[in-house]
Amino acid sequence: MSQSANFNSTLPAELVQEIQTCGFYPSLVAETVEMGLGGREVLDYLVQHEATFAGRELHRHITVLVRTSRLLVICHVDEGEGGRPEALSTVEAVALRSVDSVVVTRALSDPEKLDSLSEAWVSIVWGAARRLDLGPAACEDPTCEADHGYTGVVQPDDITVRMSSQVDGDNTRRLVAFGLRLQGAVG
Repeated sequence: MSQSANFNSTLPAELVQEIQTCGFYPSLVAETVEMGLGGREVLDYLVQHEATFAGRELHRHITVLVRTSRLLVICHVDEGEGGRPEALSTVEAVALRSVDSVVVTRALSDPEKLDSLSEAWVSIVWGAARRLDLGPAACEDPTCEADHGYTGVVQPDDITVRMSSQVDGDNTRRLVAFGLRLQGAVG
């Protein structure tokens, strides 16, 4: 389902190679990144290619995060549904000054061994999206049958990238390093 990777790119050669290695519409992915960059210089980047299953169908998705001196460019390319050769390409540019928080979370399979990274998450918050978790409200009286409405929590939910060492190999460490460098750039 991937297309030919014959394209001229102004992206760094290492980023182009990583996009091509994923084999998921590399020309479309590279063009999407270039659209978001608008000619700006790439200072840092991260590529995540993942597959999910919905019933019997496999859906591929790629996320490319690119940092410039003033922007975080977030690109997503998703595979179409129903086996049709289509894709949805999205690019978002966020000013680094707008980023409120960069959270780096690591899971270590053996905490005594600092090189036992098994999973990592980077969550980036800039206030564009919020998630509302609602549930029925209750009172302290266990016999009460009154309707107390709902209670909830509003949480920022802009983007979280998660990688596993079993699936993503050394890219999990690259995710942590990218997150730490991004913290330094917005701090």
